Amino acid sequence: MPSSVIRFFCYAPDTRDLKVAFVSGRLYVYEDVPPEVAAAFRETRSKGAFFNHEIRDRYAYRDITQEYAG
Repeated sequence: MPSSVIRFFCYAPDTRDLKVAFVSGRLYVYEDVPPEVAAAFRETRSKGAFFNHEIRDRYAYRDITQEYAG
């Protein structure tokens, strides 16, 4: 999953939470993301473009960076 913007992401289908870690070090959780959107995100070649067009500004999110800072 090489991306110049997104380091990694994981999806929890039971809660519909999508956690996205950016190369900047920021970590966000996007809420109530439908499974089909998460699946399309996983399958797309351009993670950054998909994120910008289909996820950013469409779902409520929380910055959880500090929760995972050690």
